[in-house]
Parts: sequence; structure tokens; C-alpha cells
Amino acid sequence: MTDTMTSVSTAGARVLVVDDELTARESLSELLVSLGHAVVDAVADATAAEARARELHPDAILMDVLLPGANGIEAAQAISRALPGTAIVLISGDDTIQLTDAEADASGAVAFLPKPVPPRVLDSTIRLAVARAGALRQARQEAADLKQMLEDRKIIERAKGILMRRTGCSESEAYRILQRSSQDRSKRMVDIAKAVLDAEPGITA
Repeated sequence: MTDTMTSVSTAGARVLVVDDELTARESLSELLVSLGHAVVDAVADATAAEARARELHPDAILMDVLLPGANGIEAAQAISRALPGTAIVLISGDDTIQLTDAEADASGAVAFLPKPVPPRVLDSTIRLAVARAGALRQARQEAADLKQMLEDRKIIERAKGILMRRTGCSESEAYRILQRSSQDRSKRMVDIAKAVLDAEPGITA
């Protein structure tokens, strides 16, 4: 998280601004640029927000809750599903709007700010949101990598068992067979192990 925060702090974030009012889009864009961020686009509705988010992959999305058609919460939910880990900051000039815990969780929003947003608050919120989103993406990737490693290990263990049964070799010898085949064929050991499983009748990887 430190690396992400340092990067955002020095370079600013790539921000997609979403607000149905032209003056608000322009003022928010100008403010973000003055704070050191880059505005990749400024759009007026949820449909455009979703399309541009998929296309541009911004670091952060600054989005009004009240939008034509689908509201900002619904748009945030759609974007979070399509681009998990995207930093979303919701804003609203209506001080009667409150997000339930369920809406906040589903939307993936990191913060909910009132308009007008003080420059320092906006800047720190955007930077923190991007840092948190980066840390979340990294944690998810690490979890996925760990899960894949465990799955690969299971496949290799099964392949070792097959080789031991076929050849009468020891466990360490079976491992070395897989290792040598991996090196000789310039393939991952798990791919060699899958080939061993595929060649065994009634067994699949």
C-alpha cells in the first residue's frame, strides 16, 4: 500500500468525473487538475460512466449520486462488478441522501462526500481511495495466486503418485522426473503433471 500511496501522491490520479450538471463537471475537473490529478473524461450520466470506465480504466471515479436514468449508486455497482478494485468516490449536493451499509458495500464506493467539496478534502479522499483500491487489488491478486499455487501443487502431487505407481520410483525420484521433463520441454511443471494425469485412464486434472 505504501508504494501505491507514494505513486499517487507524486503523480496524481487519473479520474473520471460523472455529473449531470455541466458547470459541476467543469468545476470539478478544473479543481482536480489544479490538485495535480488528470481528468480522463467528464460525462453526464450512468450509461456513459460505465462505458468510459470500461474503456479508460481510470484510477478513480468521482460520481454524483443523482444522475439521469440509473443513479450513481447503481452505476457504481455495475462498475465495481466489471472493474473490481476501482476507486469510486460518490458525491451529492443533497444532504438528505444517506447510503445504507448494504448500498455502500454493493457500490464499492470508498467515500461519500457532500457538494461543494473542499479542495483539501477532495484531494486527500481521491488519493486515499486510489491507495486503498490498489491495496485491495493486490490482496485479491495475492489470494488468487496462492489459490492457484495450491491447485498446481495438488496436480503435481497426483502426478507424482501416478509415476511412483507406474515405475516403482520414490517420491523424490518422481518429482525429479517431472522437474527434468519441465526443463527439457521448457514447460511449467504443472503442465507436465497435467499431461501425466491426462495419460492415465479415468483420471482428469
